[in-house]
Amino acid sequence: MQRIAFVLILALLAGCAPRASIVIVPDAASGGAIESVFVASNRVYDGSRFTSDRLEGLGFTRFDVAIPPNREVGEVNWPRGEVDLEADFVVSQAGSFADAAAFRRGLRAAVAAQPENAREVMVFVHGFNNTFADGLFRTAQIRNDFEIPGVALHYAWPSLSSPFGYAYDRDSALFARDGLEQFLREIAAAGSHDIVIVAHSVGSELVMEALRQLRIGGADRVLDRISGVVLMSPDIDVQVFRSQAMRILPLPEPFFIFTSQRDRALRLSARISGQPARLGNIGTIDDVAEFNVTLIDVSEFRGGDRDALNHNTVVTSPAMIRLLSRVDSINSAFEGQENSPIGLLPGTILTLQNATQVILTPNL
Repeated sequence: MQRIAFVLILALLAGCAPRASIVIVPDAASGGAIESVFVASNRVYDGSRFTSDRLEGLGFTRFDVAIPPNREVGEVNWPRGEVDLEADFVVSQAGSFADAAAFRRGLRAAVAAQPENAREVMVFVHGFNNTFADGLFRTAQIRNDFEIPGVALHYAWPSLSSPFGYAYDRDSALFARDGLEQFLREIAAAGSHDIVIVAHSVGSELVMEALRQLRIGGADRVLDRISGVVLMSPDIDVQVFRSQAMRILPLPEPFFIFTSQRDRALRLSARISGQPARLGNIGTIDDVAEFNVTLIDVSEFRGGDRDALNHNTVVTSPAMIRLLSRVDSINSAFEGQENSPIGLLPGTILTLQNATQVILTPNL
């Protein structure tokens, strides 16, 4: 009975608002910032939209997302009727690639067009209960708000896009791991030397599975291109993560895991699975101490106005975004500097064996 109550609470919190959808407004390109996002997806496209049905193989597309000028950092709004280009995320241009070879050519050209010191790519993998537009807009928002250099890419796997679709989404994440492995191989084949992977929630387990497959498949050259991994609120069983990490070793560096004791979605997931915690809300580094990872505890921060479950705190909290954007700790770590100034982040730093934990505070 208690589990049913929690599921109903989650459904009410997650399902009360209209879902994000793509609206194409060509004139939006003349307004504010435009973020180009390359997308690989194994969602079925029915001629008008990307559905939740599973596609064998991958489709490749590119979207130019117009970032509205009148919004708080971390906020993602979309049209709910009449379009407001001052506040809504819309698409100014969209196109598809005929095949993987065409995608590689397009990505290679986009990377080559970047400044020589910014020829890297960021791959965002969405989590549970996401529409295609949710993941696309979130990718563009992260790229814009954190001012991440290089080219933005998104892996859109077939979430049911429903708060009641947790089991479907977990199965879909397993279904989608071959596609993500292929996507990473295609990105490496396009000549991208620095690949940063950012994943959220259930998408984190999908990333770990794809990295595991690459290692088992002997794709060390692809793994060597990965210059950083960020798992945000990872919805992964801790023992499963340990098993995955052991098979992947050595893990890509740096390897960041954002955690929060206030994450109500992970608290619910832990209860459903009969475990005390998921990877994204563990309190200490004891369970991952042998791995070269950095846990960043953001429990003292709250998510944005629409993040009632505190499950997207890292990318929706204005205070968090300003904090991480104000210091160059993360960027310098991605650049492989030996003396990364992680200590400049306000909070407490703990170390145990190979792991580090940073407990962030909003005002120190």
